[in-house]
Amino acid sequence: MNLQATELCSFVPSQDFELSKAFYAALGCELTWADDNLALFALAGSKFYVQRYYVKDWAENCMLHISVKDAAACHVAITEVLATGRFPTARVSAPKAEPYGALVTYVWDPCGVLLHLAQWDAE
Repeated sequence: MNLQATELCSFVPSQDFELSKAFYAALGCELTWADDNLALFALAGSKFYVQRYYVKDWAENCMLHISVKDAAACHVAITEVLATGRFPTARVSAPKAEPYGALVTYVWDPCGVLLHLAQWDAE
């Protein structure tokens, strides 16, 4: 079978839809379309949907992997965003060298979705 696919987008949950939209915008994702229940964001040539839908177990097991040029710089920038207090349930961890070869800054969005900001040329 050949689906002749042209794009693949994932859906992520939000516990507070407006807060999640603001969080992803603060991280530099571009809001390209939204209605009352769904928001489409673009980042680095890819897209994902944030939806007004929340299931705790799903949110806390949902992950997005994002390749970045500098995981340490991402950590600093996100720490500054979180220091504003706008996103009290979001958090970030210091970059960690993973055994598969990436330096990764882990970020949890306002409802617990885990973002892996992975720098692949780390040594």
